[in-house]
Amino acid sequence: MTRNCDHQAVIQQVVPSAKGCEECLASGDWWVHLRLCRTCGHVGCCDDSPNRHATAHHHATHHPIIEGYDPPEGWGWCYVDETFVDLPNQTPQLGPIKRWV
Repeated sequence: MTRNCDHQAVIQQVVPSAKGCEECLASGDWWVHLRLCRTCGHVGCCDDSPNRHATAHHHATHHPIIEGYDPPEGWGWCYVDETFVDLPNQTPQLGPIKRWV
């Protein structure tokens, strides 16, 4: 069953805040994939990463929607409604993004 998202009106065109997870770059840590906040442009790491900075950003700011950012994945996720959302466009990467292999 697909849930509806009541937060798509807050999706903004944003400028990514960093060329990788902001907090991981500052601490020298690593990430698996990146997520981009479509309210403010914060770049954080996904929940498969050790620090889960994108979710931490949501909890701190209550910004509801992220974009799969690295690589650009073409999907959005609403934390509040726990559902995928259609994005009006994809955010271009600032690139090149550091790879953790």
